[in-house]
Amino acid sequence: MEDNEISYSKEEEQKSLLPFLEEEDEAGQFFNVEEHGEEYKLEEELAGGGKMGNKDASEGVRDKSDSSMESLGHYLGDINNIQAMKYTDRIYTLTLQRTLKELDDIAKEKELVVQKARDKLSTCQLRIKMLAKQLEYVDIEIEKEEEAGNVAALSRLQAMRRRLCTELEKEKDFELKIALTLKENMLEMWQIETEQGKYKIFHEQLKKDEEELEMQYQERAKVRIWKEKIAALQAEANRRSREKKEEEAQKEYEERHKKILEDAKRNHEKAVYFLRKSMARIHEKNAKEEVKTQEHMERRIQAVLSLKNSITSNREKLQTLQVWNKAMAFEAKKQEMKMREAILAEGGNVAKEIFLHKRLLEHEKEKQAFREQQKSRKIEIVSQILQEKASIHKQKKRQSCTKAIKGGGKLEDSLLWRMKTWQYIEKTCKHSAGAVSQSWCCPSACSSAGERTASVGESSGKIPHDVLCDSGEDENERDKTLAEPEFPGLWSQECDLHKISKEEIDPKQLATRVEKKDIFEKKMEESQTGIFHKQIASGHEYKGGTFYSKPSCIHFKDFDVGQIYKKKIVLINASYSVNFCRLVGISEWLKDFISIHFDPPGKMSAGMSCELVVTFKPMINETLEGEVMFMAQTGYFSVPLKCTAKRCVLALDKELIDFGSHVVGETISQTINLTNSGALGTRFKVQMSAGDSSTCRATAKSSPGMVTQHFSDCVPEKKVSNSPVTSVVENREQVCPDHSEEVTYCVAQVEQQRTETSLGSSSTEQLGQGVLNSRSDLDTDNACNLVKLSPEETPVEIMLGKVTQGEVEPFSSVKLQVIFVPAIPGDVRAEFVIVFDNSDCKPLCFSAIGVSIDVPVWVPNPNIDLKICMYDRLYQDCIVIQSRAKVTLRLKFEVCKELSKHMELLPKTGYVQAQSSFSVQLKFLPRHSLPEDAGSYFNEETRVLEVPVTILIVDKAKKVNLTVHAIVTTSDLEISPARINFGYCTISEAVQANVTLTNKSILPQEFGFVGLPEFVEIQPNDGLGILLPLESLTLDIIFKANKAKEYSFELTCKSEINRQFKLSCKAVGVHPPLELSHSLVQFAATALNGVSTATLYVMNSHVSANHFTHAVPRIDMGEVAPAGPASFEFCVPEDCPVTITPSVGTVLPGKKSLIQVSFRPALSDQLIREEAIRRLCRAAATGAEIQKRKKDEKREGKKSSISITRQQSSRELVKDGGSKYLTSLYSSEQPKSEELKPDSDAYMAAQAFLMRNFSGRFEKYIIPCFVASGCIDEKKGSENLSCSPYNTLYLEVHCPAVAPSVVVTSDNGTNTVNFGDVAVGHRMIKRITIQNISPEKLELGFSVLNPNGPFLLVRPVGMLEPGENKPLIISFCPNENKWFFEMLDIRMAKTNLTLSITGHGVMPSIVCSVEEVLDMGYVIAREKVTSTFKIQNTSTLTLRYSIQLDSLSSTRDKDQQRLPSFIMSSLQRTEFVGTQNYNGLSVFSIFPTEGEIVAGKSQDFIVTFSPDHESLYYSDRLKVVLFGKKIAHVIHLKGAARDQPMFVEGGVPLDVPVESLAVTSPVSSQEALKGELQEPVRSILLILEYIEGESSPVPAMTELKVGAIQTAKFASKKNMEFSFDSLPLLQQKGFTLESVKGTIEPGQVKCIGVSWVPPADSRADDPLLVTALLTLKGDIKESYRILFMAKVVSAYAPAK
Repeated sequence: MEDNEISYSKEEEQKSLLPFLEEEDEAGQFFNVEEHGEEYKLEEELAGGGKMGNKDASEGVRDKSDSSMESLGHYLGDINNIQAMKYTDRIYTLTLQRTLKELDDIAKEKELVVQKARDKLSTCQLRIKMLAKQLEYVDIEIEKEEEAGNVAALSRLQAMRRRLCTELEKEKDFELKIALTLKENMLEMWQIETEQGKYKIFHEQLKKDEEELEMQYQERAKVRIWKEKIAALQAEANRRSREKKEEEAQKEYEERHKKILEDAKRNHEKAVYFLRKSMARIHEKNAKEEVKTQEHMERRIQAVLSLKNSITSNREKLQTLQVWNKAMAFEAKKQEMKMREAILAEGGNVAKEIFLHKRLLEHEKEKQAFREQQKSRKIEIVSQILQEKASIHKQKKRQSCTKAIKGGGKLEDSLLWRMKTWQYIEKTCKHSAGAVSQSWCCPSACSSAGERTASVGESSGKIPHDVLCDSGEDENERDKTLAEPEFPGLWSQECDLHKISKEEIDPKQLATRVEKKDIFEKKMEESQTGIFHKQIASGHEYKGGTFYSKPSCIHFKDFDVGQIYKKKIVLINASYSVNFCRLVGISEWLKDFISIHFDPPGKMSAGMSCELVVTFKPMINETLEGEVMFMAQTGYFSVPLKCTAKRCVLALDKELIDFGSHVVGETISQTINLTNSGALGTRFKVQMSAGDSSTCRATAKSSPGMVTQHFSDCVPEKKVSNSPVTSVVENREQVCPDHSEEVTYCVAQVEQQRTETSLGSSSTEQLGQGVLNSRSDLDTDNACNLVKLSPEETPVEIMLGKVTQGEVEPFSSVKLQVIFVPAIPGDVRAEFVIVFDNSDCKPLCFSAIGVSIDVPVWVPNPNIDLKICMYDRLYQDCIVIQSRAKVTLRLKFEVCKELSKHMELLPKTGYVQAQSSFSVQLKFLPRHSLPEDAGSYFNEETRVLEVPVTILIVDKAKKVNLTVHAIVTTSDLEISPARINFGYCTISEAVQANVTLTNKSILPQEFGFVGLPEFVEIQPNDGLGILLPLESLTLDIIFKANKAKEYSFELTCKSEINRQFKLSCKAVGVHPPLELSHSLVQFAATALNGVSTATLYVMNSHVSANHFTHAVPRIDMGEVAPAGPASFEFCVPEDCPVTITPSVGTVLPGKKSLIQVSFRPALSDQLIREEAIRRLCRAAATGAEIQKRKKDEKREGKKSSISITRQQSSRELVKDGGSKYLTSLYSSEQPKSEELKPDSDAYMAAQAFLMRNFSGRFEKYIIPCFVASGCIDEKKGSENLSCSPYNTLYLEVHCPAVAPSVVVTSDNGTNTVNFGDVAVGHRMIKRITIQNISPEKLELGFSVLNPNGPFLLVRPVGMLEPGENKPLIISFCPNENKWFFEMLDIRMAKTNLTLSITGHGVMPSIVCSVEEVLDMGYVIAREKVTSTFKIQNTSTLTLRYSIQLDSLSSTRDKDQQRLPSFIMSSLQRTEFVGTQNYNGLSVFSIFPTEGEIVAGKSQDFIVTFSPDHESLYYSDRLKVVLFGKKIAHVIHLKGAARDQPMFVEGGVPLDVPVESLAVTSPVSSQEALKGELQEPVRSILLILEYIEGESSPVPAMTELKVGAIQTAKFASKKNMEFSFDSLPLLQQKGFTLESVKGTIEPGQVKCIGVSWVPPADSRADDPLLVTALLTLKGDIKESYRILFMAKVVSAYAPAK
């Protein structure tokens, strides 16, 4: 743990030094001379780092065995490392060079100063000598002059002597100063020389550095040349690959082109084949169409011939009818003449009787025509019904069984409609017959009856239309190309019966036209199917109007009969494709007046247009409407046509004239405009309404609304007759008595009803006059609450002007003048009616009202609104009084007594001149006693004041009332709370208290806190602002103590009217023992999982307890804190993402402690768990819903045979059950948030989702720092210290967190790169993928990792596009057995991403069950034997191993070129590989040869020994290699092979372990039997050493092993026997054998112990050698010569 801390501290130190070097490099500045010692230490550290870098480089060079490019990469990486280290050396070299130069300059300067001082000293000494000589000379001269007695000369010489003595003393003092200065300079110079001597090493170092720099430049040049060569090679390779790709692309293009040509040829042949077939089908279709066209033309020719014949016959009939009509007309004239004569003879009115007779004849004709028309309609309707029945019958046959139900429903509907239609026809016929018979009673009612009949006919025509529309729906669905129904009826004729001319009423002409129409419809039905086509363009069917006309409606306005009018119309093709346009015709009733010139344009492209000319020749002065019909390729279309005759359109600009209030005697006039917007003029006449012939006015107590009340009072008496007057009176009941507009509406309604029921020959004026007279009769009754005056007593106050009748020209207007002359005080109302000569124009009504006033004085503004007023504020207004009088009036102004203290009018009395004005000043000063004084005039809830003010006319005793309105409010501002206690506040912080300022007024008020002390601040806006009505504003009172004392002060708030409001405040100032350098830390915007760091200091400035010299730590004026060390402790909240290091510490007096504050924003664990649960629940609900749907589908498939009702109920049950199952499944499978693990997929997915959708947050934290005097005990902690809560410091931290620009997408988005356990000396590489999730391009930078550390950023990323993923490659190569930790900052423009890199260097260790040697024993040649050993992994990481044998080594061939091992001594032999097989296969084989061993586990290895010939020296060396580099364990493998199943082992080997290269064949058994008496197989030497001199002598001991090999080859043979020869000799010589002879079973080994005790006659200096023969008998017999060598060894002999 200590090692980890030491490494971590070194890394931190290097991290802190590297940015310093970078800053120095960027700024171009160097170290100062005083910092030379620190530079030297830094140089040593950098030099050490350079050595480590060189080691890494050398290791990298040694490992370059994969490829040339990899070795080049390693080399370039090493060169870059060297450059980085040499760069720091270069900085140090330049700094050292500057330092030495400055030192040399200082030395030269000092030398110059010393030289100058020496020169000055020598000059001073010369001057002293000169002065001394002059003084001696003067002394001689003085002696001479004394002897001579020359007083004057003597005094002169004495003065000179005194001067010389003074100068001499000065020069000596100056000499002393110069000598002292020279001594100091010499001392400094010597010091500088000493420093130069110290820096002599640096001079040499500087030369070496320059040489190294030159070598670096050369090395860099070599590297650059190498890079250029590699770039050239790569460019050449790229060029070749590009050429190869181009050749391949050209070949592919040629093959593709060839394939395209073949496909085109093949497709062309297919197209020709299909084209021929299509052309054949088209020719066949054209032939069929030609046959159809010929048949159609023949039918048309036959139709034309039949039409021609019918026209000829009709002409003959018409000629006959014309002759008959002429005869009848002549006969009618005769009868008319006879009638005239008869009437004249009787003395009657000829014109009237003839007119009545003509009208009677015309009515008979109309009646007859109407009957014929009804019959024809009835016939058509019956035929249509029969056709419907036939079509329904056809539809039943054609439709399928599924459509039979719908067809049945429609059939029932059509039958029902048919029954209703027959009933309606019978009623209509009966009603029309009755109406005609009754119409004779009143000739004037004929027109109305005809209109009613026409309306009935129209309605009768509309009902079958609906029926046919319903019945024709199936036909339209079957053939949608038809633009019209299959059976057009009367409903398609858009004409009125009363608009048909008299010629059309002729039954013969009507029948002819009906026949023509039938023929036309049949032809259209035949040709519709072949003509009309659907227009489909780009997959869309055109369904709108085919052609657009410009103008859209052909309108002939205001025509004159006999004139000719022409209009040009443009038709535009608005469809999707080519179309044609053909004129079909116009409406039947327009053919006599309209002619059309249209040249068919043929086929028209989309957007093209054509023209046609419409000519209108009016014959009758009536409005006509119809349409011009055309046929296009997609169907029929029409253009509406309208002809309107001249008419009068009259209107008034207003219906009510309001004169307002006027004084009696004035004359006022207003005008009303009568406008004619039509093209026909007429005469008009304006007269007063009959009801207003005698003026009616309300009494003094009545309201103006009672003027029209007499209408409702007169109704019950006049509700007897059925005349139009009664209907007028009935309509009068609905008139509201308060609105004059409704009176006008009633008059207009009366006139309208009069016009609709008017007599043919009566004039409009008589009609209007009769109605008005009847209304005046009604007004004579029930005149309650009204004052009716006679015309003599009641003057006419509202009258007409000069213009009362005249002519209104077309498109002109006439102004009508209405005069108001008030005579009697009260309300006046008059109604007028405008009647016209034109019978089509309805009368227009308008009204005039006015008020007559007899008071000559009036106030334009009777309601004076002072709006909102405050208490104790003066408000003024001016009241203007107008006078209508023609004399001067005296006025007196009064205010009610209750408000005399608050309101005043000045002056009290005044005079207003004739027809002039007078101003009065109103002063209003509301007091606080206003609510009590005002009484009922003041509403305390609404605070509204209404004050009546009276203006008295003194002479006339009349008064004018006016009212003064005001809303009175207070001007108070309320401060809550009124007192603030800030409590204890340190001098290093500010305490905030909230105050609510409320405006009690309903007016906005400005406020401001003035005269604030320096230690108080008010926010917002520095305590200034505006309060809206009844608004409350929260203010922040910020108090910052400047010294330790008790504070008590008041804050003053002033309003805009200079009112003051006080706020009392208290506080206690505290001076803590410690202080923070910064109390506010504002972090920059930090991305999630990033780190931002800030530093501050905790300072202890308390060094003295003297409070007279400086401020001392204390609470209020209490005891002074003791001067000495003070301790602190930061308490960070649990949920705060801020860490403070160190959080606890002690600061000595006058010192400061560095504090590091780190902000690490992260998503809260609870938020991630909630999102994960939400996603899991959503996925579970989706899965449950899918399962439910599958179950529902299965159930529906099983229950498809159940009835509909039962099926619906079962579905509902299934639905309910499924919902219950879904909810139960959802509730049962819903996991708990506590069960989620941080490494689960759901947790990681939720964390990634929240991070990508993070919108940012801003949080504030206040962290307390508790302060106590004294030091913290390491054992007891802070328990022994007492801290005051008033000394607590507070650190405010602003933590803005933003969404990261770059996130880690690998390893589930974690920002920690954990390499885990890695073997020491081995390298592991990890790939971290980062993604840019911001919408902008990012340029990345990386912090510098520790160059001596185990982490290396192999592949950085320079640029990231939006949404791009790129990998970072980081390697970890530990060199110690410890944990490593570093931080890698990925720097962006706005945010940083911090990666935490950790790894554990582990020293691999294993334990093997076989230590050094694994002896496989004896084996029969060409057989196999296996052995097992175990290796256990005792380290904490998985080990990758491989098993290597020296016999299979790649360097064995080189090793065999050395001297044979048997030539060298046994100590020099290093060869472990012994005898090998002749067949080339390995003697020893291992399984497995490679793999991994998990930490704490073990692995079993099987060693197989398979020799192919006899040898006793099979051997090999097994190496356990970890990670392909480190040899963890070595095992020496041994084995022996025999051709016979017996062996003897022991003693000292007498032969070499390497056999001959010649292959010797094995000895056969017969040869072995023959050679029984031959020499032994081999000799075995047994050495026994007897130790002499011990207290208890022990015999010398050794062993000899005899064994039999277990093998299947000799399984049926007998056991092996052994025996020794020469036993007496052995016993004589002192040798003893444990077993002389015996039997050994196969697979057993017999150990024969041999001991020796020296006999009495033995010599100690002569070793004893005895030979014995050991015989083995089995399948064969073998003999071994055993050499027993014994010697005596002294126990005190020195060890060799």
